[in-house]
Amino acid sequence: MSTQPTHRESPQSVKGPRINKGLVIVNTGEGKGKTTAALGVLMRAWGRDMKVIMLQFIKHSTANFGEQRAAQKMGITVRAMGDGFTWRSRNLEQSADLARAHWEDAKEIIASGEYQVVVLDEFTYPLHYGWIPVEDVIQALKSRPEMQHVIITGRHAPEALVEYADLVTEMRLVKHPYHQGIKAQPGIEF
Repeated sequence: MSTQPTHRESPQSVKGPRINKGLVIVNTGEGKGKTTAALGVLMRAWGRDMKVIMLQFIKHSTANFGEQRAAQKMGITVRAMGDGFTWRSRNLEQSADLARAHWEDAKEIIASGEYQVVVLDEFTYPLHYGWIPVEDVIQALKSRPEMQHVIITGRHAPEALVEYADLVTEMRLVKHPYHQGIKAQPGIEF
């Protein structure tokens, strides 16, 4: 006999009618798949004729990874506005300035209501580093259009964001080919 609670037994279950609302979704944790999961939702929403956009906070503005190539073919906007991986940055203040400028753009995009799904990819990093105040983000999320979904990805999601979000998934690293000396693979990791 299983000791795992069923959905009905879960203390989070709500009785009565369900409501429709835009969700704040956070994909976090040390494991791979955070951006990949967000891209899956983005594609699903696009397939339902929803207007979607992905804003990438760490990837270099000239990035041309698989997701950018596919999005371009599909007519989906994917906008990268970073200077690459922060741990390789020669100028962290410039990295912070780029993240803050991208957040100002993101706030306008969210508030405009033009998009039904907005992905803020690798957005937890500028929050974790203190470049963008978590309170500012939560306020923008509270003010967004009622049926707009916002997906935030990255490691080290701040606790306040986790508490505010409607859905939080933590990816757990079990095994990774990098630790076995295997290079990142096109189509799998970029």
